[in-house]
Amino acid sequence: MLGGVANHYVGLRPFWTETVRYNTVGKRSTKQGRGKYWLPWDVLKFVWLLLTFRPHVVLLNPSIGPSALRRDFLFLRIARSLGRKVAVFIHGFDWETAKTIDHDWVAHHLNKASVVLVLARAFVEELRDWGVRSPIVLTTTKVDDRLLHDFDPSQRTGSIKNLLFLSRVEKAKGVYLTVDTFALLKKRYPHLTLTFAGDGTELNALQTYVRQRQLPDVLFTGPLAGQQVAEAYKQSDMLLLLTTHGEGLPTSVLEGMAFGLPIITRPVGGIADFFKPTMGFASQSLEAKDYAEAIAGFIENPTATQAICLHNHTYAKTHFMASSVSKQIERALAQYVS
Repeated sequence: MLGGVANHYVGLRPFWTETVRYNTVGKRSTKQGRGKYWLPWDVLKFVWLLLTFRPHVVLLNPSIGPSALRRDFLFLRIARSLGRKVAVFIHGFDWETAKTIDHDWVAHHLNKASVVLVLARAFVEELRDWGVRSPIVLTTTKVDDRLLHDFDPSQRTGSIKNLLFLSRVEKAKGVYLTVDTFALLKKRYPHLTLTFAGDGTELNALQTYVRQRQLPDVLFTGPLAGQQVAEAYKQSDMLLLLTTHGEGLPTSVLEGMAFGLPIITRPVGGIADFFKPTMGFASQSLEAKDYAEAIAGFIENPTATQAICLHNHTYAKTHFMASSVSKQIERALAQYVS
């Protein structure tokens, strides 16, 4: 399973109307070694690409974290020194890092960009408070149109059997809260199953936690790709992503909606900008009982749940498809990069 930024651009690739060249930096998922050891090679390759292909604009994709910013601000300075325009797309926003990072340092560099793209209104407000004067544009992640090519939304009856978590298996993604929620539900609804799709640093510890809780019917698929991802959504009835912090706009929430799943989540990052009760349930709570109670309500009322399924599919098709998101990004770059 690709990381969020890589997955985002893989899905956008077929839909660009302009010539776009991709350049991978940092740790390679198929290679050994930390990202910092790749930096000298990444810098040389980056300079060679700028001098050889002379792009009209360079789009950098950091998150608000010290390592990512130091690396991408280096690329920003290099590109500007070689006369290239730069746009910066900030994907993740770690609020704990945001409390301690040098805001003046961040603003100084972002003010060298022609435009900054973000995934949540809260990020816009925070960056303005830090002194960022460059134009800031609100955009979104996407759903790959090709994932839905044989999906029939009429298959959603509102019946809930399999709960799905599809993301990186990390503590900050609320994986333990998800297990605790399932444990409460399982006592009342023995037919329920829970699937964790993805890998991550917390995978082994989470598997141990599930065994200690003696929970049946919890499946770990490992990383999925392509049609496997589509099948995971189609075989599930509800998506849970109880992220605690550091989220931009998680692709799995948008994909889950596109596949007609009710969403159980927390209003963090860009989720807070659009999520409504007609899409599922979102709460600031970190108590498993609150989520279990909400899910029970959907299980007990399949007619209302089916209406949410169909609403989510329609909303995602209208707002989140890669074919339209790619054009949205191109319009933003065309407007601010002269």
